[in-house]
Amino acid sequence: MTTFKSLHTFHIPVMGLAYTIDSPIRVAKYGISSVISIMDDELIEKMNAFYSKKFDLPYQEITQKIHDYRAERITSYLNLVDKIVKEKFENFKTELSESKSALENYIAMLPNKSEIKAGLQNLMEDGFAFKENIKNYLEKNLYPGEIDVNIMTKLDKENFIKEEQLPIIFNDAHAALRGFVNSTLESSVVLSAGMNPRLYSYFESFSDFFPDSNNTLKKKITLKVSDFRSAMIQGNFLAKKGLWVSEYRIESGLNCGGHAFATEGYLLGPILEEFKQKKEQLIQSAHELMVKALGQKEIHVPEQPLDLIITVQGGVGTAEEHDFLLDHYDVDSVGWGSPFLLVPEATSVDKHTRALLAGAKEDDLYLSHISPLGIPFNTLRGTTNEKLKLKRIEQSKAGSSCPKRFLALSKEYDVKGICTSSKKFQDLKLEELLLQKDILTAEVFEKKKNNITEKACLCVGLANASYLENDIEIKGQAQGVIICPGPNMAYFDQEVSLSKMVQHIYGNTSVLTVTNRPNLFVKELKMYLDYLKNEITAVTEEITLGQIKKWNSFKNNLLQGIDYYEDLFSTTPFFESSKTEIFSQFNSYKIELNEIEIPELKLA
Repeated sequence: MTTFKSLHTFHIPVMGLAYTIDSPIRVAKYGISSVISIMDDELIEKMNAFYSKKFDLPYQEITQKIHDYRAERITSYLNLVDKIVKEKFENFKTELSESKSALENYIAMLPNKSEIKAGLQNLMEDGFAFKENIKNYLEKNLYPGEIDVNIMTKLDKENFIKEEQLPIIFNDAHAALRGFVNSTLESSVVLSAGMNPRLYSYFESFSDFFPDSNNTLKKKITLKVSDFRSAMIQGNFLAKKGLWVSEYRIESGLNCGGHAFATEGYLLGPILEEFKQKKEQLIQSAHELMVKALGQKEIHVPEQPLDLIITVQGGVGTAEEHDFLLDHYDVDSVGWGSPFLLVPEATSVDKHTRALLAGAKEDDLYLSHISPLGIPFNTLRGTTNEKLKLKRIEQSKAGSSCPKRFLALSKEYDVKGICTSSKKFQDLKLEELLLQKDILTAEVFEKKKNNITEKACLCVGLANASYLENDIEIKGQAQGVIICPGPNMAYFDQEVSLSKMVQHIYGNTSVLTVTNRPNLFVKELKMYLDYLKNEITAVTEEITLGQIKKWNSFKNNLLQGIDYYEDLFSTTPFFESSKTEIFSQFNSYKIELNEIEIPELKLA
């Protein structure tokens, strides 16, 4: 049985490298949980210096000359965030007990069905004269939001001192994990971007991830997954090492921000249904494996399964969608990411980029191929990074100087790794392409050239917003800002306060001015439909049997998904005002899907 405790029914997921780098400092005092990316230790060190100065706390620079500097930087910053959040939380409780207006504003931000909200309202009715009662109630019932951290498991580059490769524990993701473990935080590490067995095995080195005699985990593991099968495989892999997954964070394959990991046509609704139906199977399977592993390690063995929560994120935009996910699928929390990019109190975004986001329409938000990881990446047209990149291409100076090298993962030209967005890599690729110019059509040549030069420096572009917002000097080659909102951003068109956004989530106000926003399930379906079409038309080489099988399976899964939604929407009491339109859209997309012709294999 889950005993999940949270003041709110939503959380703020990790966004980019910088956008949630200090979100806990901004929102944790209100009980709102958020996630810090711990991939960029350089950004983290700069933020450590910035906030140490802002809060008049001692700061000692950790340079690259220091042994294990990456982990040390992460630990130091997380400790600072932890300290600031705890102090701000204590001050906030004092303010609430002394200011009636502050307490009223806070009550307005709590979920409508919250017991704590009801309790505070009753105390307010008793009269604010009973301050001691309010103070005692706050002390017993309030707690800050979680300060969770994110590691993209695939960003685990090997590191070198001159020509000598360092041991595996100094790989980027390994060092980041160590930085989190050594911090004072008692929270979760959110693992995204798939399975990294070597990194997962490293978790065994730290006692904080194993239950103590009270069945408590000091540090927890959260897995971001896109389907049930992935959750079962990864959860059991970790359980065999005695490690428990405390949360499965389900994310829409395409209707999300940042990197998009498309499923094989499996839609969010059917995926959530499978988690709902098989949650106990997930728990029991992992528990049995964990018990066996802990017994072999001679570590305390919990008699009952530990807490496991299911959360979801990706494209949610209205209170009705939020409530539906909570009520119908029994999820414990819903992630709201992109809309919070328009909330200065919650995220770190420079003014220019925030204005660009507010003005973005559907066509401005697109699934790009700018990521050096070779994974589709949701982004925005017209960013400063895009303009600078195009200018360099026009001047025949394509590529980045690659100062940070977090994505220097290609071993094609160098065992130490090169990033595919770097000038070094793109120069080599363009030289090779020039040798083929005579045998390629002009159209194919330009297409291949664009495939090389469209890669962007995410390491710098995803960090610059924090530097700009906080007037921190940016050194090196100008890269501008890359922003990675999900398609849902198109329907949010104004900067809003934290209080108003939270009240929007809970249905007490609305920040939406558009009237044409599609239901989140309809939007995701359309994205998968377009994705399939693009996959088929984008093929330039000879089509294989494997591709044909994949496309047929993809198409069938989408059709089954539509059938599922049609059954679901015919019985649910939610979405009454828009059901006619939703059914019409499902029917339209079903026709469009059936008209897609999957190519057949040409026999010799």
